[in-house]
Amino acid sequence: MRLLYLASQSPRRCELLAQIGIAHQVLSLHHPGVADFSVDETPHPGETPEAYVQRVCLEKARAGLAMRAARQLPDAPVLAADTSVILDGEILGKPDDDAHAAAMLRRLSGREHQVMTAIAVGYQDQLLLALSTSRVTFATLDDAAIAAYLASGEQRDKAGSYGIQGRAAAFITRLDGSYSGVMGLPLYETAALLRQIGWVAAL
Repeated sequence: MRLLYLASQSPRRCELLAQIGIAHQVLSLHHPGVADFSVDETPHPGETPEAYVQRVCLEKARAGLAMRAARQLPDAPVLAADTSVILDGEILGKPDDDAHAAAMLRRLSGREHQVMTAIAVGYQDQLLLALSTSRVTFATLDDAAIAAYLASGEQRDKAGSYGIQGRAAAFITRLDGSYSGVMGLPLYETAALLRQIGWVAAL
């Protein structure tokens, strides 16, 4: 079976690839005793959210290609992705702790925000990029709802402190765009890039 390398530790991205029948192997950007190609995800001064998410995604893809070469793994495409939650032009990253997560959820409460997910596929002499942008509207959240969500632990390690595929689905009154893109890997764009490099015929 043909497989590609996923330059991400996200179990959600693994689930989404499996959903459309794409065999894959997780490729860590840090491999003890071999190399460390970890990507610095700090935004650059004056960088727009759209430019940021695409730059980081491309850096992850290049790092994945470098790791594949360093480990002398069989040649196959490397897929990378990066997701950002944007409110009022500001990138809301992953929470530092529960207090930080609560503050982000209070800011998202009752408002519309954007979720941008960039994906990149590197294969042989090709490095292709696509961007999915969705608009998500939250219901108004009271302190009890936020506290209950934090108690679930779902907010940890998630951009914007929530996951659409979990309990936070009950917060969302409207979604304009890609459900899988908000989850972390827009499947339509992913399949289109894989078709473009000739890795899959059709999905």
